[in-house]
Amino acid sequence: MSGAPGWGERNVEPHRVVVLAIDEVVGYDLSVPPQIFGAARRGDRDLYDVRICGVDRRPVRVESGYTAVLDHGPEALEDAQTVIVPGTRARGPRVAGALTPDIARALARIPAGARIMSICTGAFVLAAAGLLDGRRAATHWAHVAAFRRLYPRVELDEDVLFVDDGDVLTSAGLGAGVDLCLHVVRSDHGTAVSNLAARSCVVPPWREGGQSQFIERPLPETGEGSTAATRDWAVRHLADPLDVATLAGHASMSVRTFSRRFRAETGLPPGTWLIQQRISYARRLLETTSLPVDRVAVESGLGSAASLRAHLNAAIGVSPLAYRRTFAPPAGAPR
Repeated sequence: MSGAPGWGERNVEPHRVVVLAIDEVVGYDLSVPPQIFGAARRGDRDLYDVRICGVDRRPVRVESGYTAVLDHGPEALEDAQTVIVPGTRARGPRVAGALTPDIARALARIPAGARIMSICTGAFVLAAAGLLDGRRAATHWAHVAAFRRLYPRVELDEDVLFVDDGDVLTSAGLGAGVDLCLHVVRSDHGTAVSNLAARSCVVPPWREGGQSQFIERPLPETGEGSTAATRDWAVRHLADPLDVATLAGHASMSVRTFSRRFRAETGLPPGTWLIQQRISYARRLLETTSLPVDRVAVESGLGSAASLRAHLNAAIGVSPLAYRRTFAPPAGAPR
């Protein structure tokens, strides 16, 4: 996503986000983008202009039992830079595996090159439009079987909170829409702006693990405690030579028990989680300090500049220096 025209920090005009509400829309999903993107500011400047439209000018039914009167019709899509499709119970995409004519006409208005996103079952709409064929995608874990049956050409990942596939991004259910929108703000404008938006909305700026941690399943009755204290400790000691054995020792558990408990609580293996924390801290150091890249690598526990470069490239597709040039504050700004 980084570096795509019209998506980045240096734009003077706010980035135009249009939310397409389809009948039987999920109310929570509909409210997330205007809240998160509306809270993304730099100083007194709004970074996004968020509008909500329908497939036509009629009011839109919300699945939880009320009707929304929208300010915009589908013409709002014609100058959108980002389009977001919230979750919906619309029978065409959800049951028949096809777009209804009104949804198809609305989607046809989206300009080429626009970034397209979905929240929860909005992925069914993108899949019905063929936008997810051959791509990795996410949707709510409870609808995985139906999605795979209707759209076998999509590489559905049932574990993650969201998938960023460049110009098309999808998320799991409900709260994962918050995670995805914050991820987009972070990718467009850096961690400081996304953290401020999260703080304004009183939500966590980043959630660990995948949606597998929310699927109801029994935990083994082992009597061991949570790994939360060890996770907190690890985040404060990222520069140290941590490994799974060290983490398990801190938690006073065997490696096997710790790994099982850790994954049950976070949805991730300990090693994967640790790399994520180190990359996140390295990004923050690149944005907010002038430390040399090799020092950033040491402080974040990634070891060397080469290792940092490899991990950052794998995570977001850019080098440390390119990331710093994009997201570092202007010269003279407080750090």
